[in-house]
Amino acid sequence: MGEEVSNKQIILKHHVTGNVKECDMELKKTTIKLNVPEGSNALLLKNLYLSCDPYMRPRMSKTEGSFIAPFTPDAPIMGIGVAKVLESGDSNFQKGDFVWGMTGWEEYSVVTTSQAFFKIHDKDVPLSYYTGILGMPGMTAYAGFYEVCSPKKGETVFVSAACGAVGQLVGQFAKMLGCYVVGSAGSKEKVDLMKSKFGFDEAFNYKEEQDLDATLKRYFPDGIDIYFENVGGKMLDAVLVNMKVHSRISVCGMISQYNLEQTEGVHNLFCLITKRIRMEGFVVTDYYHLYPKYLEMIIPQIKAGEIVYVEDVAEGLESAPSALVGLFSGRNVGKQVVMVSSE
Repeated sequence: MGEEVSNKQIILKHHVTGNVKECDMELKKTTIKLNVPEGSNALLLKNLYLSCDPYMRPRMSKTEGSFIAPFTPDAPIMGIGVAKVLESGDSNFQKGDFVWGMTGWEEYSVVTTSQAFFKIHDKDVPLSYYTGILGMPGMTAYAGFYEVCSPKKGETVFVSAACGAVGQLVGQFAKMLGCYVVGSAGSKEKVDLMKSKFGFDEAFNYKEEQDLDATLKRYFPDGIDIYFENVGGKMLDAVLVNMKVHSRISVCGMISQYNLEQTEGVHNLFCLITKRIRMEGFVVTDYYHLYPKYLEMIIPQIKAGEIVYVEDVAEGLESAPSALVGLFSGRNVGKQVVMVSSE
């Protein structure tokens, strides 16, 4: 029998409608025995970093037919995390290994789906990067841009939510390919960051623009070849009329819609026909077989300083609800991470 220790958890109190609030979650103190069930292939994890991601908001509602199940009320929230293996019933993982995958919002987790975890081999980069550039968001940017959009040198690329976990990478990938890249975000600080740190050609604060159609025509007088969609709603409507013939839209997310009880309609879908636009949604897990190929590309670029990644780190498990809620008002600058423990 393992040692019994305290285990703080972030619990979803109930399914959410409308805007998610910090009071929809609560910090709960429980205990856990530091062992894995005998004969199981479970992993006992000490969680180090937790990822706050927009897709978590729909999981807080009682939705049906989604690609991923809703959270269970009165149970810990689940999300991507980086953890240290304390005990293993799976021969593929050893005590002391570092891993990333779907874990609980708690100090310690026992997970039985060890096949859903990736072992971390390269520790010469910050471990927190495996919640971002070296984890799910990095793979999302890679698959959504290269695999879904089939980009070519010299094309025009627009990225919404371009200062977030995924968008900041898409912009840099497009620049490395020789594209003209414009991003949108919700503050002057983020606009400056896109141009000074991520190398975007142009960027704008969508909150200051009265007419998004006119704004896009200003930056893309000849139209957009590729749109990396993170926002939906009014932004998507404006983009559709500014796409080129035979252009591509990679639908990654629609964060503007997640807190709405009645989602906004999109009125310019006829452009898909007239402009012969290919608009494709994707789920990153369909592309996880490319993860080794992605690491071969991205790790040398990180170490050479050819690509940069900005994180917004909140300290302590108790800060997790505030950090998650802040995603939907654009409070975070860069990838939102919660540090549960440094070791």
